[in-house]
Amino acid sequence: MNPMGFPANWQMVKFEKVVTFTKKPRNLRYSDYNEIPFVPMNLIPIATLFSKEFILKRTAELSSGTYFEPGDILLAKITPSFENGKQCIIQELPAPFGIATTEVIPIREVAGVSDKFYIFYYLLLSDTRSLLTSKMKGTTGRLRLGTEALAEMEIPLPPLAEQKHIVSKLETLFAQLGVAVDSLQKAYAQLQWYRQSILKAAFEGELTKEWRAGKSGELESMSISEISTLEGLPELPDGWVWTTLEEISEIILGQSPPSSTYNTNGEGLPFYQGKLEFGKLYPTPRKWCAKPKKIAQKGDVFISIRAPVGPTNICPEKSAVGRGLAAIRGLNGIQPFFILYLMRRFENKIASRGTGTTFEAITGNQLKTFEIPLPSLTEQKQIVSALERHFSIADEVERKIISELRRAESLQQSILKQAFSGKLVPQDSNDEPVEMLLARIKSEN
Repeated sequence: MNPMGFPANWQMVKFEKVVTFTKKPRNLRYSDYNEIPFVPMNLIPIATLFSKEFILKRTAELSSGTYFEPGDILLAKITPSFENGKQCIIQELPAPFGIATTEVIPIREVAGVSDKFYIFYYLLLSDTRSLLTSKMKGTTGRLRLGTEALAEMEIPLPPLAEQKHIVSKLETLFAQLGVAVDSLQKAYAQLQWYRQSILKAAFEGELTKEWRAGKSGELESMSISEISTLEGLPELPDGWVWTTLEEISEIILGQSPPSSTYNTNGEGLPFYQGKLEFGKLYPTPRKWCAKPKKIAQKGDVFISIRAPVGPTNICPEKSAVGRGLAAIRGLNGIQPFFILYLMRRFENKIASRGTGTTFEAITGNQLKTFEIPLPSLTEQKQIVSALERHFSIADEVERKIISELRRAESLQQSILKQAFSGKLVPQDSNDEPVEMLLARIKSEN
């Protein structure tokens, strides 16, 4: 082993020694082609070896882009795409080349020196990403990795034959790991389906059907204005009525207070606004507001009324309600969690009413007139209790799935570290030492 801990026939070399950065040939004219394959950032997957995703664009539609050739590694260079691991290889194109977003770096191996897939996996190593992230430049939210910084990065380089052995071993191990990850992801998707099916059963009366049968004649409908003219609403259990959201709640539509009243030192009320992360019960406010215009009380239900439209969570404390958010406060004894679960049951239906060009949003009137099924107060409590029992089990299963997915990610990084420290496959003394290989390549050029 050499002093750096690598095998004796390995060498640390600059990245520019083992790759080339693909550039458009001077004599190439895009106008010679009617259509050109184009790869926008949204079609570049995260940590995926191969992709076949592209769109065909007419030459006249291409105002800018990065030239690449089939087989190049497309590495996202802008935050947060780079940190998220967006990179892939597109091997097949209906043209000799393609155009990608300007926010990628196209990378190709050096024949006889480096293996393309060895390079691809090295770029996925968390230590590599952390190092390169520290070299990104630009303004907040628009940081970019420069080609020069990438070229100067050092990479541990074994003989070419060993690179291929490492890649082969990685592919075998990752295929086995992938089977486990796929199984976990399917289980996670099934869990989300399970939650929605339980919510559906709850607000169709199925979840409390047996309980309700034992209370025959004891349950009184709430004194609420019913919807009698709207057609197409499903039949409800005895004692339930169709009504609107404004009949059971007070709706506080958010409004942006003057920016001069914002602060980060805790003065005033915590400030919430739209686009809160769905499913988090208690989001962390980033700002406070000294002079709020709209105020939510502890226990109100927050709902985002612009993309992504949908229920979010329970308000944990008295707070300022900002733009893009609404707070729903139950009336007549209706509990917050009943409203929260009710909104989550109909989140897709709520979102479908959103309109807008820049972003989708729902109006206050659309929210107020939203139709809801309503049981008696006593049954509402039974529904919440039943849902919490089911969801507590689902939440525990979800925690285990997420824990296993994180463990799989950690194992993948552990495998990569072993690979790039020379500990994954045995060395072959017959392999040509890297320094001799590089010297030979240099003399041939």
